[in-house]
Amino acid sequence: MPAISIGQLAKAAGVGVETVRFYERKGLLDAPPRKGSGYRQYDDDAVERLKFIRRAQLVGFTLKEIQDLLALRDDPDARRADVRERAAAKVADIDEKVRDLLAMRASLTTLLATCEGDGPASDCPIITAFRDEGRNEPTERSCEHGAGED
Repeated sequence: MPAISIGQLAKAAGVGVETVRFYERKGLLDAPPRKGSGYRQYDDDAVERLKFIRRAQLVGFTLKEIQDLLALRDDPDARRADVRERAAAKVADIDEKVRDLLAMRASLTTLLATCEGDGPASDCPIITAFRDEGRNEPTERSCEHGAGED
């Protein structure tokens, strides 16, 4: 593939131009030097790298974790065990999130069963439970779920 523009790179990798620039700012993708025309020209390696980043994101890796994976990929002394360790840690992280989501679902399902759906919202048992919960000290469980965070 000949050298391509940032727009062509973004399209080939299935991302937006601003995403390419963001990854450059974050150090995940090197910005090539500008040509005489003032435009940057990217190569096949940039397309492959962007696709790698997107695929790793799809399975849950954070940008920092992806940066570590890319460093391992580029390190001739890195071993498969290093990559496997990070993948196993990600699976454990996902498992924990699934457990938390299931606990949230169970709590909400229990609350849902208390509301018949008729009457004023201010008297709804779901609203009451959230209001009353706020009057008590936060529990460890509620803090784990990011209580109070947007």
